[in-house]
Amino acid sequence: MEIRATYRFLRMSPQKVRQVVDLVRGRQVDSALAVLKFTPRAAAREVYKVLASAVANAENNAMLSREDLYVAAIQADEGPRLKRWRARARGRADRILKRTCHVTVVLDEYEEAVETV
Repeated sequence: MEIRATYRFLRMSPQKVRQVVDLVRGRQVDSALAVLKFTPRAAAREVYKVLASAVANAENNAMLSREDLYVAAIQADEGPRLKRWRARARGRADRILKRTCHVTVVLDEYEEAVETV
């Protein structure tokens, strides 16, 4: 059973968020939360919130145990860009792109290994 949580329109560059997301992909939930808690990046705080929300969804909505969960998939996709202008010399203007991203976390349960003898 998949449990999902998303954070849309995060005002951070997807490139910076992906560096943090790559640290926790495939990890057990408690291990992933510990890594994010001690990662000194601004994106780590936001990814921590999404992961904690996904864990809460699993515990409260699907009645799953926290110890059985792992990060099956996590991704930071590009969102819409806010376009702004910066004044330059001689009456010109340069474009500034303020990037956003959508962070999606998918948790899943570990499958019990079935032994065949």
